[in-house]
Formats: sequence, C-alpha cells, structure tokens
Amino acid sequence: MEPVKEAQQSTKALEGATYNDDVNFMKNYIELIELSDASNQSKVAVSAALQGRVMTSSADGKSGRSYGWINRELFESEEIQEHINVYGGEERFWLGPEGGQYSIFFEKGSEFTLDDWYTPKLIDLEPFEVKNVSATSATFTKKASLKNYSGFQFDMEIEREVAILSKDDIQKELGLQSLSENLKTVAYQTTNTLINIGKKDWKKDSGLLSIWLLGMFNHSPNTTIVIPYVQGDDAALGKVVNDTYFGKVPADRLVVKENAIFFKGDGEYRSKIGLTPMRAKDIAGSYDSANGILTIVKYNKPKNVTDYVNSMWEIQEEPFSGDVINAYNDGAPEPGAKPLGPFYELETSSPALALKAEESGTHIQTTYHIEGDETTLNPLVKELFGVSINDIKTAFN
Repeated sequence: MEPVKEAQQSTKALEGATYNDDVNFMKNYIELIELSDASNQSKVAVSAALQGRVMTSSADGKSGRSYGWINRELFESEEIQEHINVYGGEERFWLGPEGGQYSIFFEKGSEFTLDDWYTPKLIDLEPFEVKNVSATSATFTKKASLKNYSGFQFDMEIEREVAILSKDDIQKELGLQSLSENLKTVAYQTTNTLINIGKKDWKKDSGLLSIWLLGMFNHSPNTTIVIPYVQGDDAALGKVVNDTYFGKVPADRLVVKENAIFFKGDGEYRSKIGLTPMRAKDIAGSYDSANGILTIVKYNKPKNVTDYVNSMWEIQEEPFSGDVINAYNDGAPEPGAKPLGPFYELETSSPALALKAEESGTHIQTTYHIEGDETTLNPLVKELFGVSINDIKTAFN
C-alpha cells in the first residue's frame, strides 16, 4: 500500500486486522469469551461487559480475517461518551423503538433531535451476567427497567445465548445440498429472549418493545448489501423499500431489481434502508467482491405478523408500521465531518412484543461468513439470494 493511502486510513479500525489482532487489542480493555468449533478454524469472540455482544469472528483460525468492526479509537480513549458508546462489534443486543411516542431513546417531552437522543445505558454500557459457558456457547442474563417517551415502565429480564455452529450445522441451517471443502466458514446463532417480569401487561396503547439485533461489519469499496424481497403489487404490499431515514438514497447507491435490492456498503455515504414485514424475507446479506466474502444474516420471521415498532424520529401516526430488516451504510454525516466508523450494518427486529406479565418473546438470528472464490460461492449465492455474483457486481453499472 502506498504511504499516501496509509495516512488517510481511519485509526478507528485496523485495516486488514486478523482475528488475533482484534482479540488481543480488546483484551486490554474488556474480558472476552472465545468460542470455537471442533476444527478450531471457526472462532467467535463475545463480551459480557457489552451485553453479550459478538465482537468479531474468524473463518480461518486466529490468523483469519476479523469480520467485526472494532472502534479502537474509543477503546483507547477510555472515555465515556454522552449519547452512545460505539465500540463496534458484529452483533449487539438492542431494544426498539428508537423514535416516536413510545421511544426508549428519547425522554418524555424531549425533541426528536440528536441533542436529545440517548442510548439507554442498559444496551450501551451495562454488563450482562454470565449464566453459563462451554467451548461452543455462552448464555447471558440481565434484569432491568426502562421507561419510554410516554412514561410507561417496562420491567424485564433478558436472556441471550450465543452459540457457534459447525460446518455441518451451517449446511443444515442454510438448507444447502453441500458445502465445498474449499470454503472457509464461521457462523453463530443467537437466541434472544425478553421476559415481562413486571405486574403490568405490555399493551399497544402504552407502547411495546422489540428485540433489535445490529451487526457492524468491516466494509470495503466493493461491498454490496443484497436483500431479497417479496414480489408483488405496491398497492397490496406497500413500497419495496423505505429509503427516507437519512434523506433519500441516491440511485447510484440503491437499486431495486426483480429479485433483490442492492445497496452499497462501502462506508462512504451515510444512508439507511428498511423493509416492512410484507416485503422482507428471512434473509439479508452482503458480498465483498474484493475479498471474496459472503455474509448472510437469517432470522426467525413469524408468519402473518405485521406489528413492528416504528423507529422514525417523530410523533407517529402509525407506531406499529415499522421495518423488520434494516441496512445502514456509514459515512460522513455532512461534508468534511468525520464518519462514525466507517462500517456497514445489517439489522433485524422481532415483532412488537405485547407480553402479558410473565410472558416472553424470542428472536433468533444467525450470522454466517463464507470466504472463497467466485466459482465456488456463486451456486450458494444463487440458491440463497436468487441472484448471481455477477448480478451483484454489476448492480450499479
């Protein structure tokens, strides 16, 4: 790499870091639980201090590529930020909604502006307790209370299990006929349960919560997010994609084709999209053509459920018309400003959870990273996403 390019690199994440680089770095600041499959090639690093967060993973042992985006700058500063502490990590446990009259990020009576937006400490800085750990899984728990914008208090218990999958598990979970020996793989499944431990039932008219899982991944200039969608008439199903979160996404960054939505994950333009339960399937992913990395996110999407919390920053007419899948590309919030990362994110949400006292709701998500050459990956991409690698690479041509 030429020295000029080197100087422009953000110091936030280490370019081309190995799993070992990132794990050894983080161990200076937090304890990590490391999970491995029997081959010792698939590795996943999890932090109880950060809510049972999956920080990073590798498909090729300790010296393999680190898939999670890690904000080294924030760890090194050892400072606590006021609104959010963006340590990174490739799957964090959050709760929604973010905006609206039932928001848990805005206090009652505050304005829906960045100045008044605060990530609840519960999902930002508070540690979860370690319930049990084995070579392949770890379970975390937390009891907490949160008040929403309308003043309703949720008393809850959270349980989160992170489990690494073997290559056989991966093949089975993805429903594939075979999985080539030439592919490097890592995958982990998280089972996230929210229990109403209060005396009051959680009802729509006082606001509901959702389980919200967000993954921050290392981008490349050649990363494209791919989201298949349910086809059909806009009148019956609504629009294919919501692209108005941070202003409309330009046409050279978001393309809706016949089988899938293509969205740039290059870390160069701040933008976000979402799909409603009518349009979303149970899968989203990304392909980095420079490094031959296929990332897949699958989740348990319940049939015929349409109530999802709405995270738009406004008093909402339809607080339960939210998205189930979201994708975010980081970039400078305004010209000349520093980006948050950069990185890109894939996110899924559970439905709005109308839990009676002592009831629980569960959201399960599985994240896969598969590395290999195009010829070997292509049949897999076709089977899972209904498009070819060439379709992905030429989507913006």
